[in-house]
Amino acid sequence: MDPLRLSTSLPRCKSAPIPIVAVRRNITLVPISLGSLGPPLDRPLTPSPMPSPPSSPPLPSSPSGLVQAAREALSKAVSKRDSKTSVLAIDEDMRDVCYYYSQLGTEERSDFLIHMATLFSTNHTAVEQLIQQKPQVDIDGNKMEAQRLRWEDRLRQAIQPTYHWIFSQISRLSGGVKFLVDMRQDLLTTLYTKASDVFLAAALKTLDSTLRELLSLWFTVGLLNVQRITWESPCNMLQKVSEYEAVHPVRNWTDLKRRVGLYRRCFIFTHSCMPNEPLVVLHIFLTSEIACSMAKILKTSRTPSLDESSMKKDCEDPSLINTAIFYSITSTQKGLKGIELGNYLIKRVVHELRAEFPHMTQFSSLSPIPLYVKWLSALMIRAERGEQSIFTSDELSELRKHLGTESDSNVYERLRKLFTTNGWVEEEELVNTLQMPLMRLCAHYLYNEKLRGYALDGVANFHLKNGAMMWRINWMADRSPRGLANSCGLMVNYRYFLEDCESQSRTYLESSRIVASDTVVSLARAADEVMKVNTTSPPSSARSPTPPLITVTPDSKM
Repeated sequence: MDPLRLSTSLPRCKSAPIPIVAVRRNITLVPISLGSLGPPLDRPLTPSPMPSPPSSPPLPSSPSGLVQAAREALSKAVSKRDSKTSVLAIDEDMRDVCYYYSQLGTEERSDFLIHMATLFSTNHTAVEQLIQQKPQVDIDGNKMEAQRLRWEDRLRQAIQPTYHWIFSQISRLSGGVKFLVDMRQDLLTTLYTKASDVFLAAALKTLDSTLRELLSLWFTVGLLNVQRITWESPCNMLQKVSEYEAVHPVRNWTDLKRRVGLYRRCFIFTHSCMPNEPLVVLHIFLTSEIACSMAKILKTSRTPSLDESSMKKDCEDPSLINTAIFYSITSTQKGLKGIELGNYLIKRVVHELRAEFPHMTQFSSLSPIPLYVKWLSALMIRAERGEQSIFTSDELSELRKHLGTESDSNVYERLRKLFTTNGWVEEEELVNTLQMPLMRLCAHYLYNEKLRGYALDGVANFHLKNGAMMWRINWMADRSPRGLANSCGLMVNYRYFLEDCESQSRTYLESSRIVASDTVVSLARAADEVMKVNTTSPPSSARSPTPPLITVTPDSKM
């Protein structure tokens, strides 16, 4: 049976335990040095791209003058491809390429990647010549098929770009896979900046497609290891878990100790080629009910619904745990963007939690809505021009009173400015007035807004693809500065009903239909009733400029 399937029939007694890293008992609370950006300019005899610091260092911003040396080293290595040169000699040339590339500045790296994408792509002349050599149909049947197979094999090899071979050679070096992961991060940034150039964009996309395909093979789930992180795990791994946390930043060592302590679980994916580098980090809160607020998760080390006096301070009471809340999942390597890892980690962790707590019945996320305020601001610009209705007349009347304005258009302008700060949450009456319309609009954003047929919100798309249900929208669930700036404090529960996950995932992937609770659907329908286009909009000369589209850059977090 596939251990990754979320099924109630999973055998508990035969579950393979997740290794718990426990190397030392005492941890000195001293920050670990991140090290320098790279080796000194006096090149060592056998440089290696690894080991890397806890988080990838920022790109050198100043020119190094080594871009020509990197190009020459690459050309030298490629020239030995079809010769009788020793593999060790090719490896040495590839180490030179990795070394020089690691010293390049930001623009130099982009130039090097463009050089690779254009000069080491498919040999179009060789492909055209092979096409002309296609076997003729007037040959005997079996002989014809044999020739056709040999011709297709030569054509396949000719179509394969030279940089496919380059990537394969680099991957054999010590630390080469990590080097390629970081190189793809640079490639995604270059692709984003060169999107306006049709030729370069096409060449870079092909380069990225080749590298992503290889990384997908190397990072297949069967080659990944799952580890549980505790306070007794190695200090450098704890620091990386802290530094990579993108959803709810870790404040200090005390906060980190709480997140890996009682009534908490932290799991990571690692790869044999990057054993000390967490690829995905998943934080879990163990409780007795589905959480509706981050405050209780981050500010206490015990389940919020239980009496603390009835609990011991040095151990967990399994009878008080029947719910797992996935409150943070972070992909740490930007170079692995587009490669599915997080969904497999959730499925494996659910399997392990059910083995540890056989009576556990509820699995849910408490997820952020990263781009809700940006979407809402663009919508309010349209409403300000009179093109869209987003509030009822009663709501507008209340908002005019609270904001001290007599014009509906000024209401939208004032709200957009207020949402850029966090002070509005201190005005209780304004918060109460905004609760229903913002929750209603949020349901519309999550349930109705689509991108290529699927949910526009990236977090929603992730959990829905895994087979979760859009279960509940929570008001003022995250009052942190980040939460207020991104989503006005709103968060959403995506609930995993194990027996329905497979069918719901198939329904979403095949028909783009979102499975949601009646509460969410009702809110979305209420929003549809209010959000009607105003046919009496003012003439174009009186309208405000069109709001900019929301753009997701390669550095955007999930």
